Amino acid sequence: MIGSRVLSVGHYQPPRVVTNHELAEIVDTNDEWIQRRVGIRERRWAAPEETVDVMAAKAARDALQKSGTPITDIDTVIVATCSAFDRSPNMAARVALSLGMQNNPATIDVNTACSGFPHAIAIAQQAIAFGSTKTALVIGSEKLSDVTDYNDRTTCVLTADGAGAMVVTASEDQQISPVVWGSVPEMGDAVRIERSNDDKFAQNGQAVFRWTTTQLPKIAKEILARAGLEPQDVGVIVLHQANLRIIEPLARKIGAEQALVATDVTESGNTSAASIPLALSKLMESNPIPSGTPVLMFAFGGGLSYAGQVIQAP
Repeated sequence: MIGSRVLSVGHYQPPRVVTNHELAEIVDTNDEWIQRRVGIRERRWAAPEETVDVMAAKAARDALQKSGTPITDIDTVIVATCSAFDRSPNMAARVALSLGMQNNPATIDVNTACSGFPHAIAIAQQAIAFGSTKTALVIGSEKLSDVTDYNDRTTCVLTADGAGAMVVTASEDQQISPVVWGSVPEMGDAVRIERSNDDKFAQNGQAVFRWTTTQLPKIAKEILARAGLEPQDVGVIVLHQANLRIIEPLARKIGAEQALVATDVTESGNTSAASIPLALSKLMESNPIPSGTPVLMFAFGGGLSYAGQVIQAP
Protein backbone atom coordinates (compact mmCIF):
# COMPACT_ATOMS: atom_id res chain seq x y z
CA MET A 1 0.00 0.00 0.00
CA ILE A 2 1.03 3.61 -0.57
CA GLY A 3 2.59 5.45 2.36
CA SER A 4 1.70 8.95 3.54
CA ARG A 5 3.38 11.85 5.27
CA VAL A 6 2.60 15.29 6.66
CA LEU A 7 4.10 18.10 4.57
CA SER A 8 3.16 21.03 6.81
CA VAL A 9 1.06 22.24 9.71
CA GLY A 10 -0.72 25.61 9.79
CA HIS A 11 -3.22 27.42 11.96
CA TYR A 12 -5.46 30.44 12.42
CA GLN A 13 -6.68 32.15 15.58
CA PRO A 14 -9.07 35.09 15.83
CA PRO A 15 -7.36 38.27 17.01
CA ARG A 16 -9.67 38.84 19.97
CA VAL A 17 -8.06 37.64 23.22
CA VAL A 18 -10.41 37.01 26.15
CA THR A 19 -8.75 36.78 29.53
CA ASN A 20 -10.08 35.09 32.64
CA HIS A 21 -10.58 38.54 34.16
CA GLU A 22 -12.89 39.49 31.28
CA LEU A 23 -14.86 36.28 31.74
CA ALA A 24 -15.26 37.12 35.42
CA GLU A 25 -17.27 40.14 34.32
CA ILE A 26 -19.75 37.83 32.55
CA VAL A 27 -20.08 34.89 34.94
CA ASP A 28 -19.32 34.14 38.58
CA THR A 29 -15.71 32.98 38.29
CA ASN A 30 -12.15 34.24 38.76
CA ASP A 31 -8.69 33.82 37.31
CA GLU A 32 -7.35 31.75 40.21
CA TRP A 33 -10.23 29.24 40.05
CA ILE A 34 -9.95 28.76 36.27
CA GLN A 35 -6.18 28.32 36.28
CA ARG A 36 -6.30 25.92 39.20
CA ARG A 37 -9.04 23.77 37.66
CA VAL A 38 -8.02 23.67 33.98
CA GLY A 39 -4.87 25.77 33.49
CA ILE A 40 -6.40 28.26 31.04
CA ARG A 41 -5.23 31.89 31.24
CA GLU A 42 -6.87 33.22 28.09
CA ARG A 43 -8.65 32.13 24.94
CA ARG A 44 -9.70 33.52 21.52
CA TRP A 45 -13.23 34.38 20.42
CA ALA A 46 -14.14 34.79 16.77
CA ALA A 47 -15.98 37.75 15.30
CA PRO A 48 -19.45 37.14 13.77
CA GLU A 49 -18.00 36.92 10.27
CA GLU A 50 -15.32 34.42 11.33
CA THR A 51 -17.35 31.28 10.77
CA VAL A 52 -16.09 27.71 10.99
CA ASP A 53 -15.38 27.53 7.25
CA VAL A 54 -13.73 30.97 7.15
CA MET A 55 -11.28 30.01 9.91
CA ALA A 56 -10.73 26.61 8.30
CA ALA A 57 -9.79 28.22 4.98
CA LYS A 58 -7.34 30.59 6.70
CA ALA A 59 -5.63 27.70 8.50
CA ALA A 60 -5.52 25.79 5.20
CA ARG A 61 -3.86 28.70 3.42
CA ASP A 62 -1.24 28.85 6.16
CA ALA A 63 -0.48 25.14 5.81
CA LEU A 64 -0.37 25.36 2.02
CA GLN A 65 1.97 28.33 2.13
CA LYS A 66 4.33 26.58 4.56
CA SER A 67 4.57 23.48 2.37
CA GLY A 68 4.63 25.30 -0.95
CA THR A 69 1.89 22.96 -2.18
CA PRO A 70 -0.09 24.32 -5.16
CA ILE A 71 -3.82 24.31 -4.58
CA THR A 72 -4.17 22.26 -7.77
CA ASP A 73 -2.39 19.35 -6.02
CA ILE A 74 -5.13 19.03 -3.40
CA ASP A 75 -7.71 16.42 -4.37
CA THR A 76 -9.38 15.91 -0.98
CA VAL A 77 -10.51 18.33 1.72
CA ILE A 78 -11.52 16.97 5.12
CA VAL A 79 -12.84 19.24 7.88
CA ALA A 80 -13.31 18.03 11.45
CA THR A 81 -15.81 20.12 13.39
CA CYS A 82 -18.74 19.84 15.79
CA SER A 83 -19.73 23.52 15.87
CA ALA A 84 -20.91 24.18 12.31
CA PHE A 85 -24.57 25.20 12.26
CA ASP A 86 -25.18 24.56 8.56
CA ARG A 87 -25.63 20.96 7.44
CA SER A 88 -25.27 21.53 3.70
CA PRO A 89 -23.15 22.51 1.94
CA ASN A 90 -20.66 21.04 4.38
CA MET A 91 -17.65 22.96 5.67
CA ALA A 92 -15.19 21.12 3.42
CA ALA A 93 -17.14 22.17 0.32
CA ARG A 94 -17.16 25.77 1.50
CA VAL A 95 -13.42 25.65 2.14
CA ALA A 96 -12.85 24.28 -1.37
CA LEU A 97 -14.90 27.17 -2.78
CA SER A 98 -13.05 29.73 -0.67
CA LEU A 99 -9.69 28.37 -1.84
CA GLY A 100 -10.81 28.55 -5.47
CA MET A 101 -10.43 24.83 -6.09
CA GLN A 102 -11.60 23.85 -9.58
CA ASN A 103 -10.38 20.26 -9.81
CA ASN A 104 -13.47 18.58 -8.32
CA PRO A 105 -12.00 17.64 -4.93
CA ALA A 106 -13.63 15.21 -2.55
CA THR A 107 -15.08 17.21 0.34
CA ILE A 108 -15.76 15.46 3.64
CA ASP A 109 -16.83 16.66 7.09
CA VAL A 110 -16.07 14.59 10.20
CA ASN A 111 -17.89 15.05 13.50
CA THR A 112 -16.49 13.11 16.42
CA ALA A 113 -16.22 16.31 18.47
CA CYS A 114 -12.82 16.84 20.08
CA SER A 115 -11.33 13.64 18.63
CA GLY A 116 -12.23 14.69 15.09
CA PHE A 117 -8.78 15.64 13.84
CA PRO A 118 -7.02 12.29 14.39
CA HIS A 119 -10.06 10.61 12.85
CA ALA A 120 -9.74 12.90 9.82
CA ILE A 121 -6.00 12.19 9.49
CA ALA A 122 -6.76 8.46 9.54
CA ILE A 123 -9.36 8.87 6.79
CA ALA A 124 -6.87 10.81 4.65
CA GLN A 125 -4.13 8.24 5.27
CA GLN A 126 -6.37 5.34 4.31
CA ALA A 127 -7.62 7.13 1.20
CA ILE A 128 -4.01 7.70 0.15
CA ALA A 129 -3.07 4.10 0.93
CA PHE A 130 -5.67 2.74 -1.50
CA GLY A 131 -5.02 5.32 -4.22
CA SER A 132 -8.24 7.32 -3.82
CA THR A 133 -6.32 10.44 -2.80
CA LYS A 134 -2.86 11.80 -3.56
CA THR A 135 -2.76 14.97 -1.45
CA ALA A 136 -5.27 16.04 1.19
CA LEU A 137 -5.99 19.11 3.24
CA VAL A 138 -7.00 17.96 6.71
CA ILE A 139 -8.47 20.70 8.89
CA GLY A 140 -9.89 21.05 12.37
CA SER A 141 -11.99 24.18 12.86
CA GLU A 142 -14.30 25.19 15.68
CA LYS A 143 -16.33 28.18 16.76
CA LEU A 144 -17.31 26.97 20.20
CA SER A 145 -18.23 30.48 21.32
CA ASP A 146 -21.41 29.96 19.27
CA VAL A 147 -22.42 26.91 21.31
CA THR A 148 -21.33 28.05 24.77
CA ASP A 149 -23.74 28.53 27.67
CA TYR A 150 -22.45 31.67 29.37
CA ASN A 151 -24.65 30.95 32.39
CA ASP A 152 -22.71 27.75 33.09
CA ARG A 153 -19.55 28.71 34.95
CA THR A 154 -18.12 25.19 34.66
CA THR A 155 -18.09 25.09 30.83
CA CYS A 156 -17.98 28.67 29.55
CA VAL A 157 -14.44 29.09 30.92
CA LEU A 158 -13.21 26.25 28.69
CA THR A 159 -14.40 26.94 25.17
CA ALA A 160 -12.63 28.89 22.44
CA ASP A 161 -12.34 29.35 18.68
CA GLY A 162 -9.67 28.60 16.10
CA ALA A 163 -8.48 26.29 13.34
CA GLY A 164 -5.51 24.13 12.43
CA ALA A 165 -4.60 22.28 9.24
CA MET A 166 -2.18 19.75 7.77
CA VAL A 167 -1.21 18.96 4.21
CA VAL A 168 -0.95 15.17 3.90
CA THR A 169 0.44 13.52 0.78
CA ALA A 170 1.51 10.19 -0.67
CA SER A 171 4.97 8.96 0.26
CA GLU A 172 7.27 6.05 -0.58
CA ASP A 173 7.59 5.30 3.13
CA GLN A 174 4.93 5.35 5.83
CA GLN A 175 5.34 8.41 8.09
CA ILE A 176 1.89 8.21 9.70
CA SER A 177 1.20 5.23 11.94
CA PRO A 178 -2.05 3.24 11.86
CA VAL A 179 -4.75 4.89 13.91
CA VAL A 180 -5.97 3.58 17.24
CA TRP A 181 -9.58 4.65 17.58
CA GLY A 182 -12.69 3.69 19.45
CA SER A 183 -15.49 4.89 21.69
CA VAL A 184 -17.23 4.33 25.01
CA PRO A 185 -20.92 4.55 24.02
CA GLU A 186 -22.21 4.31 27.58
CA MET A 187 -20.40 7.60 28.24
CA GLY A 188 -21.87 9.27 25.16
CA ASP A 189 -23.76 11.83 27.25
CA ALA A 190 -20.65 12.92 29.14
CA VAL A 191 -19.88 15.50 26.41
CA ARG A 192 -22.72 16.82 24.29
CA ILE A 193 -24.16 19.61 22.14
CA GLU A 194 -27.84 18.79 21.81
CA ARG A 195 -30.92 20.55 20.51
CA SER A 196 -32.70 19.70 23.77
CA ASN A 197 -30.15 21.94 25.49
CA ASP A 198 -30.58 24.80 23.01
CA ASP A 199 -27.57 23.53 21.01
CA LYS A 200 -25.22 24.46 23.87
CA PHE A 201 -22.12 22.60 24.96
CA ALA A 202 -22.49 20.64 28.21
CA GLN A 203 -20.45 17.97 29.90
CA ASN A 204 -20.02 15.84 32.98
CA GLY A 205 -16.56 17.14 33.70
CA GLN A 206 -15.87 14.81 36.62
CA ALA A 207 -16.77 11.71 34.60
CA VAL A 208 -14.55 12.80 31.70
CA PHE A 209 -11.67 13.60 34.05
CA ARG A 210 -11.91 10.21 35.75
CA TRP A 211 -11.97 8.42 32.39
CA THR A 212 -9.01 10.32 30.98
CA THR A 213 -6.81 9.88 34.04
CA THR A 214 -7.36 6.12 34.08
CA GLN A 215 -7.66 5.25 30.38
CA LEU A 216 -5.50 7.71 28.42
CA PRO A 217 -2.12 6.24 29.42
CA LYS A 218 -3.22 2.74 28.39
CA ILE A 219 -4.52 3.91 25.01
CA ALA A 220 -1.45 6.11 24.42
CA LYS A 221 0.79 3.08 24.95
CA GLU A 222 -1.35 1.17 22.43
CA ILE A 223 -0.85 3.95 19.88
CA LEU A 224 2.92 3.76 20.36
CA ALA A 225 2.87 -0.03 20.04
CA ARG A 226 0.88 0.26 16.79
CA ALA A 227 3.58 2.66 15.56
CA GLY A 228 6.35 0.27 16.58
CA LEU A 229 7.79 2.74 19.08
CA GLU A 230 8.82 2.75 22.72
CA PRO A 231 7.84 5.68 24.95
CA GLN A 232 11.43 6.94 24.96
CA ASP A 233 11.27 7.25 21.15
CA VAL A 234 8.60 9.96 21.29
CA GLY A 235 9.83 13.50 20.67
CA VAL A 236 6.59 15.47 20.97
CA ILE A 237 3.23 14.79 22.59
CA VAL A 238 0.18 16.73 21.41
CA LEU A 239 -2.85 15.71 23.44
CA HIS A 240 -6.26 17.28 22.91
CA GLN A 241 -6.01 20.62 24.69
CA ALA A 242 -8.82 20.17 27.20
CA ASN A 243 -7.26 20.53 30.64
CA LEU A 244 -3.69 21.13 31.76
CA ARG A 245 -4.24 18.68 34.64
CA ILE A 246 -4.85 15.94 32.06
CA ILE A 247 -2.12 16.99 29.62
CA GLU A 248 0.90 17.46 31.90
CA PRO A 249 0.95 14.04 33.65
CA LEU A 250 0.61 11.93 30.48
CA ALA A 251 4.29 11.91 29.47
CA ARG A 252 5.29 10.68 32.93
CA LYS A 253 2.53 8.08 33.06
CA ILE A 254 3.61 6.48 29.78
CA GLY A 255 7.35 6.79 30.42
CA ALA A 256 8.03 9.55 27.88
CA GLU A 257 9.39 12.20 30.23
CA GLN A 258 11.87 13.33 27.55
CA ALA A 259 9.10 14.40 25.17
CA LEU A 260 8.18 18.01 24.49
CA VAL A 261 4.55 18.37 25.56
CA ALA A 262 2.18 20.89 23.93
CA THR A 263 0.38 22.99 26.54
CA ASP A 264 -1.36 25.47 24.26
CA VAL A 265 -4.55 25.13 26.33
CA THR A 266 -3.14 27.81 28.63
CA GLU A 267 -3.42 30.51 25.96
CA SER A 268 -5.88 29.05 23.46
CA GLY A 269 -8.44 27.27 25.64
CA ASN A 270 -10.32 24.21 24.42
CA THR A 271 -10.82 24.42 20.66
CA SER A 272 -12.19 20.87 20.28
CA ALA A 273 -11.27 19.36 16.89
CA ALA A 274 -8.93 22.27 16.13
CA SER A 275 -6.81 21.85 19.24
CA ILE A 276 -4.22 19.31 18.03
CA PRO A 277 -3.18 20.95 14.73
CA LEU A 278 -3.45 24.42 16.31
CA ALA A 279 -1.23 23.42 19.23
CA LEU A 280 1.31 21.62 17.03
CA SER A 281 1.54 24.47 14.52
CA LYS A 282 2.19 27.01 17.29
CA LEU A 283 4.67 24.67 18.96
CA MET A 284 6.62 24.25 15.73
CA GLU A 285 6.79 28.00 15.27
CA SER A 286 8.26 28.51 18.74
CA ASN A 287 10.47 25.39 18.99
CA PRO A 288 12.91 23.91 16.46
CA ILE A 289 11.45 20.41 16.05
CA PRO A 290 13.67 18.38 13.69
CA SER A 291 12.00 16.88 10.65
CA GLY A 292 11.18 13.23 11.24
CA THR A 293 10.65 13.62 14.99
CA PRO A 294 7.94 11.20 16.18
CA VAL A 295 4.88 13.19 17.28
CA LEU A 296 2.18 11.44 19.31
CA MET A 297 -1.26 12.91 18.58
CA PHE A 298 -4.15 11.77 20.74
CA ALA A 299 -7.64 13.19 21.28
CA PHE A 300 -10.85 12.30 23.07
CA GLY A 301 -14.30 13.86 23.01
CA GLY A 302 -18.03 13.48 22.59
CA GLY A 303 -19.32 10.03 21.97
CA LEU A 304 -17.19 9.28 24.09
CA SER A 305 -14.81 8.86 21.15
CA TYR A 306 -11.04 8.75 20.98
CA ALA A 307 -8.37 8.48 18.30
CA GLY A 308 -4.63 8.84 17.94
CA GLN A 309 -1.60 8.10 15.83
CA VAL A 310 2.07 8.98 15.50
CA ILE A 311 3.25 11.22 12.69
CA GLN A 312 6.76 12.22 11.72
CA ALA A 313 7.22 15.98 12.03
CA PRO A 314 7.46 17.67 8.61
